[in-house]
Amino acid sequence: MSEGEDAGSLEYTPTWVVAAVCTVIVTISLAVERLIHYTGKYLKKKKQKPLYEALEKVKEELMLLGFISLLLTVFQSTIVKICVPQDITEHLLPCPLYDKPSDNSSSPHTTSQESEDAGFCDAKGKVPLLPLEALHHLHIFIFVLAIMHVTFSVLTIVFGGVKIRQWKAWEDSIAQESFDTEEVLRPKVTHVQEHDFIRGRFLGFGKRSIIKGWLQSFFKQFYGSVTKSDYVSLRLGFITTHCRGNPKFNFHKYMIRALEDDFRKVVGISWYLWVFVVLFLLLNVNGWNTYFWLAFIPFALLLALGAKLEHIISQLAHEVAEKHIAIEGELAVHPSDDHFWFHRPKIVLFLIHFILFQNAFELAFIFWIWVQYGFNSCIMGQVRYIVPRLVIGVFIQVLCSYSTLPLYALVTQMGTHFKKSIFDDHIRAGLVVWAQKAKKRNKMMKMTADTTVKASTSNTGPSTEIQLVEKECNEEESQASNEIEPSNEIEPSIESKPSNSVDASDNV
Repeated sequence: MSEGEDAGSLEYTPTWVVAAVCTVIVTISLAVERLIHYTGKYLKKKKQKPLYEALEKVKEELMLLGFISLLLTVFQSTIVKICVPQDITEHLLPCPLYDKPSDNSSSPHTTSQESEDAGFCDAKGKVPLLPLEALHHLHIFIFVLAIMHVTFSVLTIVFGGVKIRQWKAWEDSIAQESFDTEEVLRPKVTHVQEHDFIRGRFLGFGKRSIIKGWLQSFFKQFYGSVTKSDYVSLRLGFITTHCRGNPKFNFHKYMIRALEDDFRKVVGISWYLWVFVVLFLLLNVNGWNTYFWLAFIPFALLLALGAKLEHIISQLAHEVAEKHIAIEGELAVHPSDDHFWFHRPKIVLFLIHFILFQNAFELAFIFWIWVQYGFNSCIMGQVRYIVPRLVIGVFIQVLCSYSTLPLYALVTQMGTHFKKSIFDDHIRAGLVVWAQKAKKRNKMMKMTADTTVKASTSNTGPSTEIQLVEKECNEEESQASNEIEPSNEIEPSIESKPSNSVDASDNV
């Protein structure tokens, strides 16, 4: 190794420089770790369990990034020494070959280590599979992508939550009307066609009304996506279906809890999203303008999703208007999974997750190329392609925060089953204990029956195993009875709700 290369190693670096750099890195790392720790303690103190679990999801993503960083750092010397024929590296390039610097002119970013690795492959008449500088840039891009996704997801939930919390005034006004005894006892007949919800959503019968309904749903997502009459009618439909025994159920509070539960799923990066990242990096070929067309995927999905959610509200109104002319009491819709794509409301959350990630990927890629290679880089593309991508990215973020996410929070409650967020945390824990008791009891009864058959054939006394199982179940029952505390917040009437209104996979 030459004298110049030795001078750049740790052996000939002043100790005060090494100590100072380590101090800065460790200080920043500890500050971020303590910030996350105290944020978690604050959320637990405020009993914000869903947000606390979302924070834990962020910590998992940071740990994954750290592991990816470790792998890239440990194996970089091995990767850059993988040599391949030069003609293999001349296909599917993001930039044309005539823009590539000549081999004689060294890049200002080229290091001695990179020159050594290139010389290692040159001696074999080949080129490195992935140069060291490209490996570092890929390392930075993965980190920027994850940070942008988490940041955009948090901003979407925060701004969307602000819009949803504005509906609390509607919930309070409904609760105040419920306490008016004269108003409640007064018999009421609702003329369906004169109701604000029907007049705003019902457009008549026939094929023309279907086309007009979809057009109205498409444009309504941009202005007044949810009105008070929409909220009141959908709220009453949910209560009459799932909480008939508690007409004063706080629907807004339940909706916020459900949104917080879904947030922890949105903030993470699932394995299939990493597959999309690899696929999009593969298709970034010069002349294809892949990233320009890629920007229209989340844009089209978001518009289709917003129109679908609005159309579900219109369908609920059509069902009532087609069946009734006048009804006794308040107008209420009938929630059903049939209104959602493939009869699965959870697909909506998957699409929102994908849209947010794809939009974060698009903006992160632009930001990374701008900082790493400059605005005029061939990877960035022409200005006429960059500006629409930026405009679409900002539009997606704003529309998803202020329209699509609030629509999702309200409309997805119109499924056949309610979510486990309908119960508070301690009630959920009590239901889990109850389910475990039921399983243990069934197991004990089965073991008792089997042992009784054996005892009757052998004419032996009572089995010790049965006594042990009975003792264990009795102890668990006593512990469960101490854990479940009576509460006035058990709003849905479990005994009175229909059997098909509970999704067992969500509640137990």
